[in-house]
Amino acid sequence: MPYSSPAHDSQQQEAQRVNLATVVTDALLAVMKLVVGSLTFSNALIADGIHSLADLLTDIIVMGATHFGRRAPDDDHPYGHGRIETMASLWLGVVLCVVAGAMIWESAQRLWMGESVHFASLWAVAATLIALLAKEALFHWTMRIAKRQQSPLLEASAWHSRSDSLSSLIVLVGLIGTWFGWFWLDSLAALLVALLVAKIGFDTLWQAGRELIDTGLPEEQLAELRSCANDIPDLKDLHDLRARRIGGDISLDVHLQVESDISVTEAHEIGMAFTSRLRQQRDSLRDITFHIDYENDAEEEWGVTTQLMPLRNEITELLNRCWEGLPCWQEHIHLGLQYRRLRDKSARCIDLDIYLPPQTPEVPPATLRTLANNPPWLGDIRLWHASSQTQ
Repeated sequence: MPYSSPAHDSQQQEAQRVNLATVVTDALLAVMKLVVGSLTFSNALIADGIHSLADLLTDIIVMGATHFGRRAPDDDHPYGHGRIETMASLWLGVVLCVVAGAMIWESAQRLWMGESVHFASLWAVAATLIALLAKEALFHWTMRIAKRQQSPLLEASAWHSRSDSLSSLIVLVGLIGTWFGWFWLDSLAALLVALLVAKIGFDTLWQAGRELIDTGLPEEQLAELRSCANDIPDLKDLHDLRARRIGGDISLDVHLQVESDISVTEAHEIGMAFTSRLRQQRDSLRDITFHIDYENDAEEEWGVTTQLMPLRNEITELLNRCWEGLPCWQEHIHLGLQYRRLRDKSARCIDLDIYLPPQTPEVPPATLRTLANNPPWLGDIRLWHASSQTQ
């Protein structure tokens, strides 16, 4: 059952604010780097400015993914649009790996050839320092929101900002290094930072790939969800708890075990109480599907052959043939069915509850069993009057 809340809308607005701030920051930094780099003849700063322009494209993709990825489910996407965020995370991971590869190649080549920046200006150093501090602040802000919302996309965007600040650090080290004649320091620092950016990109790709193949939640998180069953006294147990991430949301399937003699509506209400308790504990739960069981059938769910039992229509047709004309068996009489497993767990059976109007002549249950030819699935037969009961 898909779920939306005011908190979800608030999270989307918060995510879009940080995305918009990222776009504006990258645009301003790109202009600053290109202008200062051109005026000071700093090739490194100009290259970093072009890098910031390329970041704008990624920022726009993140904004679009955040907007469309958090839309409500529709007919074409009944499970929501969270996979859009996953695909954007893949894109960010690829971008980080490509950027890291280019940095590694260029840094290794310059280190081998002994080339580096040969011109340093205080304006270039100041512009680079401003870019470093701005992107580092943006990293911490975005990462804080990403952790709170458990959004892989925002986390990838945060690491992208961190890679930009590290890129500015490379330029800063290279510029300062030229003042002391350490021209090799620029290339060495660039190589080390490029390896770190490559690791960040690989981790982003790995997490997005795990989500695409529906990797389950860690066991400690599943244990937290299972603990919610302890707060529902009418819930006997739960099994087959499965959860997966869809973007920043979690989709969950669970089997709830209840007493076998309760009504369908009561069992459903127990399920609703359980899902409500789950959502109080974890707001990121958007889609919860629960199945009501009267016994633990976890093994059967995983492929063990289940003994299929006759349904009401088939049972009624059999009893109509066997009990036709009996006072206790009429069309308007209500028939209750209770499916259960035998105590030795060897087979399943069906108990019959026949509700009789007052003063209806009875036929002993043993006679009814004989007339019905005692089929192998037949369990107990109970006759109930409106004012009294016999078995």
